[in-house]
Amino acid sequence: MDVTDSRFDQHRPLALHSLVYLDEGEEVTVGREDVDSYAILPRDGAALVRRLAAGMTPAQAGTWYSTEYGEKVDIDDVLECLDELGFLRAAEEAAVVTKPLRWQRLGGAVFSPAAWLLYAVVFGWAIIATVLRPDLVPHPRNIFFTDYYTLIDVVLFAVAIPLVLIHEAFHALAGRRIGVRSTLTVGRRLYFIVLETSLDGLVAVPRRKRYLPILAGMFADLLGVAILTVAADLTRDNGALSFTGKLCLAIVFAALMRVVWQFFFYLRTDVYVLISTVLGCVDLHTTAKRALANRWHELRGRPDRLSDPDRWHPADRKAARWYSWLIVAGYTVSVSTVLFTGIPIAYQTFAGVFGHFSGDASVTHRLDSIVFLLLFLGEVAVFGWLIVRDRRDRRRERRFDHVIS
Repeated sequence: MDVTDSRFDQHRPLALHSLVYLDEGEEVTVGREDVDSYAILPRDGAALVRRLAAGMTPAQAGTWYSTEYGEKVDIDDVLECLDELGFLRAAEEAAVVTKPLRWQRLGGAVFSPAAWLLYAVVFGWAIIATVLRPDLVPHPRNIFFTDYYTLIDVVLFAVAIPLVLIHEAFHALAGRRIGVRSTLTVGRRLYFIVLETSLDGLVAVPRRKRYLPILAGMFADLLGVAILTVAADLTRDNGALSFTGKLCLAIVFAALMRVVWQFFFYLRTDVYVLISTVLGCVDLHTTAKRALANRWHELRGRPDRLSDPDRWHPADRKAARWYSWLIVAGYTVSVSTVLFTGIPIAYQTFAGVFGHFSGDASVTHRLDSIVFLLLFLGEVAVFGWLIVRDRRDRRRERRFDHVIS
């Protein structure tokens, strides 16, 4: 590219924002922690960025690169990419002053040695109590702690909100403990509505330090299960489970189902993030889906629709060979679970709900069924809105890809 056509002055140093660098073998993660903008660069590319950040002019950096690596670099193209990532700072733009991260000290306290000792005591108590008293063992029947379906629905939903927030808070606190910012969003995975904590800054943290923030949410769920199990045991009435105890066990079963859901890793759950981190993948799920699409297009004789595997990250390409089949198996299991477990349970529930409209059911039971149905329709409406939103976002992404291609 002719430097005279460049919008960057090749002979004046450029101002860059404060950047972090994480060396991982042949790749280096470079990024801005204040806005969570990161890129994975080859070692030579990261070295070039370091020279620019240190005050070399683009022309000097290009000459240095040619001397160091024996090949030319399109320095203007590099600068365009850095600008798109938000790494370049305008001359009149003040340097960003990183503010102290809120809740960092709380994160340190929640995961301190003293806290871990307390957690161990709670888990030990819950395990011993469950072994000695079989009625504490989780079971699907625990969900029906009353014959009022609206009460079951409202209570489990109301309790699920703070439990899910605690799950996400543990993610966030474990991240903030090591200086990683977080954001909370609402999303959808297949037929599940989920809250998600984004910890984009983990990519710039050494791998061994990422595991606790990734697993902290599941740990919070299991800690809640242990606390509620102990509470159910302590609130017994003459040796039998009290209403409070039955309620606690209903919440325990629902919480354990959320833990089991995390192992549906093909839905990009916490376990999926853990697997990706262990394998050093960048976007395993997308790569695996593209690998499946390639196989499908090959079967249909459509080579023009194939994605180029050479453009995939090497770790993603290697893992996608087996992970792509797990996606197929996982979705099959999820759909089968609905067909063979969810539908029968739903049938039993709605049979009871509509049964309140016939016979000699009391007025309160009939009101219970009416309210339950209204709540159910509201949940369906929210789920439908998320589907529409996701499709709208995908259409926007496709239009954007078309414009820049």
